[in-house]
Amino acid sequence: MPSLIVPMCAYFETVKGKPTGIAFADSTSLKVYHNIRIPRHKVFADTAKRGKGTMGWFYGFKLHLLVNHIGEIISVSITAGNTNDKTPVPNLCKNLTGKLYADKGYIGKKLAEKLSEKDIDLVTTVRKNMKAKVISAFDKAMLSKRYIIETINDQLKNISQIEHSRHRSENGFMLNVMSGLVAYCLKKQKPKIKLADDELKLIQAHH
Repeated sequence: MPSLIVPMCAYFETVKGKPTGIAFADSTSLKVYHNIRIPRHKVFADTAKRGKGTMGWFYGFKLHLLVNHIGEIISVSITAGNTNDKTPVPNLCKNLTGKLYADKGYIGKKLAEKLSEKDIDLVTTVRKNMKAKVISAFDKAMLSKRYIIETINDQLKNISQIEHSRHRSENGFMLNVMSGLVAYCLKKQKPKIKLADDELKLIQAHH
């Protein structure tokens, strides 16, 4: 199995999507143990970490995803479970231009400035205690469509089965995740956001 990880990662590079000018960022937990079994774990002793997701605490890793508006995965990063969502973003956005939509976990002046230097406009939802930002109707509409990436995370877990708690080695874990990502990329039908022709032209003109 270890010898298959590099070819699988290389194959993923050939089947993943390309930037379209609209991208969505999100992360999801990859639990490697059920909470009650954490004290007995051995396989991921040096790499997995406790993290907190929307569903509470978990032990394992995080999958950080960037997807375009037609449901294709543009780039991925796998980190320890306690990694801040913002940390892998600059790396994930290496070949990106245009708009990047994300939830309030990605709010940060430093990150926005870093991305702005690369001609990427980071648009996030706001926290309750923050002043509402003035954003365009288009950006507002796109923020409301962030569910596309949640749907993709859901399909990766429930159809591609990238998350389970029976790993016997770190190599097995990595291969399982990469195989699931490749399987998703090869799917004919992916969740997508329908855009009007004039909206698409607007985005392409922005490029």
